[in-house]
Amino acid sequence: MTGPSKDAQSPAAPPDILDVLIVGAGVSGIGCACYLRRLMPDKRFAILEARGDLGGTWDLFRYPGIRSDSDLFTFGYEFRPWTSDQAIADGPAIQSYLRDTAAEYGVDRAIRYRHRLLRADWDSGKALWGVEVRRTDRDETITLLCRWLFGATGYYDYAQGYAPDFAGQQDFAGPIVHPQHWPADLDVTGKRVAVIGSGATAVTLVPALARTAAHVVQVQRTPTYILPVPSRDRIHAVLRCLLPAATAYAVTRRLNIARQRWVYTLFQRYPRAARRFIRWANRRSLPAGFPLDPHFTPPYAPWDQRLCAVPDGDYFAALRGGRASIVTGTIARFDETGLVMASGERIAADIVVTATGLKLQLFGGATLAIDGRTIDPAEHLVYKGMMLDGVPNFSFTVGYTNASWTLKVGLICRHFCRLLEMMDARDARIVVAERPGGPIETRPLLDFAAGYVTRSLDTLPRQGDAAPWQMTVDYARDTRHLTRDPITHPALHFLPGPQEAR
Repeated sequence: MTGPSKDAQSPAAPPDILDVLIVGAGVSGIGCACYLRRLMPDKRFAILEARGDLGGTWDLFRYPGIRSDSDLFTFGYEFRPWTSDQAIADGPAIQSYLRDTAAEYGVDRAIRYRHRLLRADWDSGKALWGVEVRRTDRDETITLLCRWLFGATGYYDYAQGYAPDFAGQQDFAGPIVHPQHWPADLDVTGKRVAVIGSGATAVTLVPALARTAAHVVQVQRTPTYILPVPSRDRIHAVLRCLLPAATAYAVTRRLNIARQRWVYTLFQRYPRAARRFIRWANRRSLPAGFPLDPHFTPPYAPWDQRLCAVPDGDYFAALRGGRASIVTGTIARFDETGLVMASGERIAADIVVTATGLKLQLFGGATLAIDGRTIDPAEHLVYKGMMLDGVPNFSFTVGYTNASWTLKVGLICRHFCRLLEMMDARDARIVVAERPGGPIETRPLLDFAAGYVTRSLDTLPRQGDAAPWQMTVDYARDTRHLTRDPITHPALHFLPGPQEAR
């Protein structure tokens, strides 16, 4: 598809100007489009998608075992039930859910595939964004005009993941694979596989590869907290036998949100007790005599980085079955036959997988500008976690790091629709957040110690020390602020815009 559907257009809007241009057809972009369709049906919108299919993360990542690390009752959209009892779903199931949702609300017809945003320049004289787009399907560059630009690109670089430059890599005789670009024809059957990394991708890959590989060794420098969770939601299984599907979903969703908040708050408040609980759970899941130290003893408190959830303890089952093992330490170098650790230990491998993380990148790597002047996001503050100070008619989404990503996305999209309603009520053409005149203490956008975050903090916008300039991670508080509290705020300015834009 190369354009928005006819029914995605407002009769009042000129045919060459979009009310909203959404960038990205992943979980955030599809969600935003559905909220617009449901709450602001007269708005004309389109979705730019650089890839050839929707799904974002769930279309890009194709490595074995790819799945959610949040339950789908909270990761799914509030307006479209996830009806399976399978709470932890694999990538293809999630992409099917997104595809079905887009089709149900008709937003799939608004997606312009193979359209990559290069640059967006706000024209103050016209109160419009001029958007430069590369059409990779036709090898041409086009310009679109929109009143609002909505960035739904997530926060990592789709083109490449983070891969440290290990000494001697060129000497290794086998393939070195990053999960972000998994070869479709890679066969690990009967092979010795070394997986470098300790995050969610690594703990997903280990049991998936161990099903057919001769043996899988996870090589980690720093361990992470890992907890087994049931893949099937038993409460939902009972509720859907007693209640309509939508009601069963809504109740399960509320219960799971409450449980997530309770666990996060408890772990943050009592980190020592949380650490003891996780170690107890790990000890019960591991083979008898398997050492917790150093393999399951992170040097940080629980939730300083995201906990890794493993469905039905599949990761631990691979260790118990002898199909996988762990080496904790520093890699000194590669050689022809595998890895050499700083301790001198050698790890033989036919294939090495570098599950070493992501590279952060906001707005899909596109350049933002105002009247020809390029914007450096790192020089700006976030307003309510969704706008940049001094940048008119621009919004973006960054989901939760301590809960399901989509929970925050949904709140931002609802607030965005409220903002559009307020603009219409005031006959405003421009909305801009302006930071306070006095000094304001700032801190990193993401209060999260994961390596992929800390490596890129200097490229991201900042947050302040008080509302509305904070990047909050409390669902109950955010629900109140974004869906019920007044839209108006002294920092938020509604402007009529130039006469020709009216």
